[in-house]
Amino acid sequence: MKTAVFSGPGRLAVEERPIPELGAGDLLLRVRAASICGTDLRILRHGHFKLPEGTPRVLGHEVAGEVAAVGDRVTGFGVGDRLAVAPNIGCGACALCARGRNQLCPDYEAFGVTLDGGFQEYMLVPARALARGNVFRVPSTMPLDVAPLMEPAACCLHGQRAVGIGPGDDVVIIGAGPIGCLHALLAKRAGAARVIIANRRQSRLDIAGRLGADVLINATDADVHDEVMGLTDGRGADVVLTCVSSPEVIAGATDLLARAGRLNVFSGLGDAARPQIDVNALHYREIVMTGTTGARNQDFADGLELLADDSALLAELVSRRFGLEDIAAAVAHATSGSGMKPMITSPGASDPA
Repeated sequence: MKTAVFSGPGRLAVEERPIPELGAGDLLLRVRAASICGTDLRILRHGHFKLPEGTPRVLGHEVAGEVAAVGDRVTGFGVGDRLAVAPNIGCGACALCARGRNQLCPDYEAFGVTLDGGFQEYMLVPARALARGNVFRVPSTMPLDVAPLMEPAACCLHGQRAVGIGPGDDVVIIGAGPIGCLHALLAKRAGAARVIIANRRQSRLDIAGRLGADVLINATDADVHDEVMGLTDGRGADVVLTCVSSPEVIAGATDLLARAGRLNVFSGLGDAARPQIDVNALHYREIVMTGTTGARNQDFADGLELLADDSALLAELVSRRFGLEDIAAAVAHATSGSGMKPMITSPGASDPA
């Protein structure tokens, strides 16, 4: 089978490998689609702390496909089932796993990091991923070349639950990449009164508008703070979601919030400088500041149910489709920022169930 193997920063090559052998409790997924994430790009540039230098790995943690084979002890899944996989497998024994917070498990494994991921024709799903609830059926209404987007959607849902977006809220989203656009869609599904999204690229803002954003602010031409205050009669927003990796954006986010507003720092900064936070704003205006990473398996399940009928909107985020043999071109497309999500697909991925 074809695989795209990462062997160190800047090194990615398409190679032939044997199809993985199944253990009794394992499942073999024929990968139909896998999307490229910003995390994949960071690993390609810098590696990953859980991936020792020189360790070959198949990246890709946003994955969907069909069951090609199951081990003798697998129950509940059969050949031909359409599945999506949540990437972070908790240990199943720690206090965080017991509370359903598998993405925070200190001993987590992850497809595309510690386990081979979706940039290959067949992916082994080990028994522990099945046992710990990381495998989900894709709704019949959702094509498999859209289903990988449910992983970032689950992360967005997890972030929004931390700040309790609901009816009547004015929500400001900074950044209209795939994550910002997913936040716009989910905020409207949560009943937000008004979704305001800011970005420097108008083409991305236009997509956010089609996914439900009510107000589009081109930050190249307008001051985001002035626009938000004008729209809210000086009150500020109820919720701000920062979806760009910018210390300046995070530092300025409290200025956009109303009294008792809620802030979710969704995008991490990597090695960027730590921003100065206005602690007085937190104190005197009772602002709640949160950060979230990844998603719980429950978020993944809920996201699939919530967005089962939104495939046409989700497809707006897939800017180009590539075959596995063209993964270098797909990475270049993702790195350029010229589109949204590149998707690695196989023939038939767009077919209905």
